[in-house]
Amino acid sequence: MSPSTQRHTPDPTGESANPSVLRAQFAYLPDVIAELERSVPYASALATSSSGVRLALRDSEQGVSRRDPSAGVVLTASDGYEIEEVAVGATDEASVRDASRRLLEGLRRTRGGGRERNRLPLNLEPGDRLSADYVTPVVISPDSLSLAEKLARFEDLRQRARKIDSRVVQAMARYGDAVETKVFVNRARFITEVVHRATLNVTVFVSDGNARRYNWLSRGGTGGLESLEVDEGALANVTEIAVALLGAKPMEPGVYDSVVDPSVAGILAHEAFGHGVETDMFLKGRARGAHYIGKRVGSDLVTIVDDPTVPGANGTYFIDDEGQSASPTCIIRDGILLGGLSDLYSATRLGIARTANGRRESFERKPYARMSNTFFTPGKHSVEEVLASLDHGMYICQGANGMEDPKGWGI
Repeated sequence: MSPSTQRHTPDPTGESANPSVLRAQFAYLPDVIAELERSVPYASALATSSSGVRLALRDSEQGVSRRDPSAGVVLTASDGYEIEEVAVGATDEASVRDASRRLLEGLRRTRGGGRERNRLPLNLEPGDRLSADYVTPVVISPDSLSLAEKLARFEDLRQRARKIDSRVVQAMARYGDAVETKVFVNRARFITEVVHRATLNVTVFVSDGNARRYNWLSRGGTGGLESLEVDEGALANVTEIAVALLGAKPMEPGVYDSVVDPSVAGILAHEAFGHGVETDMFLKGRARGAHYIGKRVGSDLVTIVDDPTVPGANGTYFIDDEGQSASPTCIIRDGILLGGLSDLYSATRLGIARTANGRRESFERKPYARMSNTFFTPGKHSVEEVLASLDHGMYICQGANGMEDPKGWGI
């Protein structure tokens, strides 16, 4: 963590981004859970908060926005057949206890009329006992800089990019930082998590008077400002590629053998394949992966892993939003599909191993089985060897985004 003890920028998360403070603030939650479980076989609580800042810099314009701060608690309970949840946009004990009463009332209404006879049992387990506190390692805290200092730092970077080449007509810098806290409690677990994020994108636009092209670089993920360093060589490289694109010829239509770099391979792993093994979609019949468990789906050179423990990556966390400790999941090993990514409900309903992929958009949204960091593991051959294996083809670099197709395993 940063040695800085002075905060220059307002932080809606405040000093609550500290495990000991979080434990004190939510010390009442175990009692709320125990009270719920006097009426139901399983209950849990998740408290979250988030805050941060975004900067968008370009010629003659500087934009500053605060990430909308949010904080709240979601209570989850199961009567042994279904799951009910109540979320409240507050963290004080009185509000959460009121939400607990409303949750039990909802479960009683669900149980009314003897409908249990028409439902399948749902036996949720709390997991092994664990009391733990997790914090993202940070070398240079974003809070060590004032807002004015952040603006000056990234405007200087933008100006450096602007001056790299006379053909640069615009340079943009986008920066963001965030602090996200999480407290998960059930009868076996009391876990706190503080995740720090910092991201940077620099985009360079070039023109020769006729055509206009652009290129970009990205830095950051989980961690602090130490992950956002950009040297002159990186700026020169991103500009050189943008300039080269000014003279690029249209590609001839056809089918090509291709080699992809890690960024494109990551998009393929995530969009074309990963969404097809999210097991909440197995229950809905919307994922092709459900039909291929234990079968060959690729070359024996292919292994794909989902790993929320990768240091510094964007999808890194310590626990998922249902209290499952983060650990790698091997989806494909040597071309064989081993299994999917699960949340608590889908794992229990399908009778499969639970993975740390129960994720919420916010405390106000239900959890789904969703990926963390999904990627092909490294092989034994160098890039040069792989490229040399092509007689005629393409080397595809620098992916930006994609759209999933879980039913068709396409992109």
